[in-house]
This record gives sequence, C-alpha cells and structure tokens, in this order.
Amino acid sequence: MPESYPAVVIGAGHAGLAASHFLRERSIDHVVLERGEVANSWRRERWDSLRLLTPNWLTRLPGQPYDGPDPDGYMTSDEVASVLDRFAKPAPVRTATAVTSLRAAGDGYRVVTDGGELRARAVVIASGACNRPVVPPLAAAVPPDIVQVTPLDYRGPGELPEGGVLVVGASATGVQLAAEIQRSGRPVTLSVGEHVRMPRLYRGRDILWWMDASGVWDQRTHEIDDVERARGLASPQLIGSAARSTLDLNVLSDLGVEPVGRFAALRDGRALFSGGLRNLFSLADLKLARLLDTFDAWDGGGPGDRPEPTRVPARPRLQLDLTGGAIRTVVWATGFRPAYDWLDVPVLDAKGRLRHTGGVLDAPGLYALGLPVLRRRKSTFIHGIEDDAREVIDELARQL
Repeated sequence: MPESYPAVVIGAGHAGLAASHFLRERSIDHVVLERGEVANSWRRERWDSLRLLTPNWLTRLPGQPYDGPDPDGYMTSDEVASVLDRFAKPAPVRTATAVTSLRAAGDGYRVVTDGGELRARAVVIASGACNRPVVPPLAAAVPPDIVQVTPLDYRGPGELPEGGVLVVGASATGVQLAAEIQRSGRPVTLSVGEHVRMPRLYRGRDILWWMDASGVWDQRTHEIDDVERARGLASPQLIGSAARSTLDLNVLSDLGVEPVGRFAALRDGRALFSGGLRNLFSLADLKLARLLDTFDAWDGGGPGDRPEPTRVPARPRLQLDLTGGAIRTVVWATGFRPAYDWLDVPVLDAKGRLRHTGGVLDAPGLYALGLPVLRRRKSTFIHGIEDDAREVIDELARQL
C-alpha cells in the first residue's frame, strides 16, 4: 500500500520549507519531496560569483531572522544554502526523490516518485519558478560555431571562448554577467529589452530598505493595477557587492559594454536589433523616478540625488554579424520558466503557468507557493514567503 499523508509538499527550497514550517505549526502530518538536495538550485544552478540581490538583514524566514555579523552584506549561493539547511532541520524532507507524476485520485492525489508512490489529500507545489531557462526560437539559427549558454550553464568567464560575447537580456542576470565578462577582457554587446532600473543606494540606504519600509513590497494583488504584467517583470538591475555599488546601463557603458536594442531577428547570420533603445531607456528612467517619488512622499523627505538619465549611444547598432568571428559566444539571459511536465492535473494555462488565485489552484486540494506576485509584490523573495505561506497553509488546513 502506498504511504498516505494529509499533505505533501513538492520542493525543498525556501517556499517548500516555509510551507512545512506552517504545516508543523498546525500539527498537519506531511512530507517534503525534493529531487536533489535542500536548496538544490542554490548549490548546483548558479554561477560562481552570484550573490543575493537582497541585503542579509532581509534574508529572514519564519522563526529564523538573520543573526549573522554582516547585516548589510549580500550572501553567496553557498551561504544561502547554509541558511536553508538550518531552516530545514525540523522539516520531514526526503531528498533525492523526484516526482514523476501527480494526478487526482479519489478525494486527493496520487504522487508518484522515482522512489515509490504516495497518496495525499492536499499537495503544495513549491518546485520553483526558475527551473528552466527561456531561450527564444531564433537561437536555432545562430551559426553552429558560436557557443550558446544560459545562466544555468554559466559558471564564470574563464569557461567561455576568447573573443566577443553577445549577452541577450538586461535584467539583474544579464547586467551582472555582462559586467563580469567585460571585465575578463572579452568585449560584450548587450541586447536590451524592457527593464527595471534601480540604484543600489538611495539617500544613504539600500534601495530594498525603501521597498520594505515604505510598504511597496507589501502591496497585495488587488492593489496592483496590472497583476499579470507585474508577474512578468524582469528582476531589477541590481548586484550584491561589498561596495554596495549600482550596476545599471550607464555603469556598463563606462566599462565598455555596448548596448543595443532588443534582439528581434536573425537573418543570414546577422543579428537584427530593434531601433527603440531611446524609448526603452526613457521608460525605465520614468518608472525609476516614480518609484523614488513614492519613497520621498512616504517619509516626507526631500528628493535625494537622482541617478542621471540613461545615456543613449549616438548611433546604436542595429545589426551584428555573427559569422565574421568577432562574436564567439551568445549568453541567453532571457528569463526562466517553471517545469511542470510531471503534473497530470489540468491546472496550466496556455503558457504552461499554473492557474491560481493567490496560490489556490483550479483543483481542490492543490496549492502553490513561491511564484511571482502570488499574493504580494514580495512573493518570490526569501523574506516574502512567510506571509504567503501562512495564508496558503491556513486555507489548506480549513479544507482538510
């Protein structure tokens, strides 16, 4: 007979472990299934120099505030994994247990893993929103002698061929990789689409202090004008560093990175870029100004020093020959998507995303955590999981 539990949690990252925390608080028997190790993606799917975008003091979990010696620093991947290891100690986690199928069975669900089968009345899907890189179809037309990598493949610039690099995407990942690769001596061209610009510090405080203290991060979905758009926004152009430095397109230009427009097409070995670079820069600058205005209005202080407008190249490049040898690598920093190929319940939309209302799926007894703007703007951040997890598990408990 398969094992039976009131609840099963899929995933042992911060979201799944937070679900387990609140299930234990409510004395609901459960098990957490993890395909690899606790914090698996932090251990195995991050580049070597990566640090959290959020300062250490903000890296708090239910019942586990930050208590280290460097509150204003930014954790490495290994340090994040250690934080999650500590949080996982009381949780009933089964590592190296991959879920291969989840389907409805009677008044609950049948969870098939590579180590056996379980039954559960409720299931919390907390397997992450960044399981697979998004690579556009035009990647298939890139000349075969050019190396193509995603952020899940990349570890450091030393693994790339010598020569030029085209980085596609200007979110946090794209700008960080562009800066690191440029500093390695490989000239970088950065293809820029819609992006979110932020300084690291504003009026002497970390920009994310302002997001937290002003309540912007606590905005709930009904307070956001366009929730679907908010869920699709790229991560802000930030980097965690000891210098607490800003990393935006002006900084990259000063380093020698060449910004170009959105990668629109690939024809006869030539990458074609959109001509709307000025508009993209103006939109990002406008959104940043509105955000900083919000902070100033919240605390009644006068405006601080504002970043200069994003500088537009005099003649932005509209195409780039990928056959002449100048470009040896393309880095696709074009986002991530979840992986639900094991999910045999009709709860996915046309884009392969979970259909849910605040983490409650369109199937009785199915719940989700750790997705962008699940219930609040802060939902995907480590510190943002506590409120979402408490409320989702409250709903789960009421249905058992």
